[in-house]
Amino acid sequence: MELQDRIQPLRQQLQACLEEGASFSVGYREQTPLAKTVRTCRQLLKQEVSLWTFVHHEGVEPTNNAAERSLRPAVIARKLSFGSRSQQGSQFVARLLTVTSSLKVQQRPILDFLTDACRAHRYHLAPPSLLPPAES
Repeated sequence: MELQDRIQPLRQQLQACLEEGASFSVGYREQTPLAKTVRTCRQLLKQEVSLWTFVHHEGVEPTNNAAERSLRPAVIARKLSFGSRSQQGSQFVARLLTVTSSLKVQQRPILDFLTDACRAHRYHLAPPSLLPPAES
């Protein structure tokens, strides 16, 4: 409860800043830095409750450091390979990186999953799930 009490003034200040930023009038398709900031403030206000999940749920980290670290290899690979040359290629890479990252976190074998996915596609079976297996 102490953390909630200490965070409350910060939460109120942030909400006031976001509301001020969101209050500016911008055109529907306007692409100025101001318009982008206004839209960001509006989106953050819609998600404001989620920003403070770590305060109310023990074990939830207040940062996205783990996500940033998991994306780092993908960013480096993209820079070294100059990215993809098509939308389909970009989607394929994004999906494959999602699969491999998720499986690594779950300590599941990547090759086995990809083999099962290819087999399921070829024989019109249900694809394997990326969700962690249920613990018994």
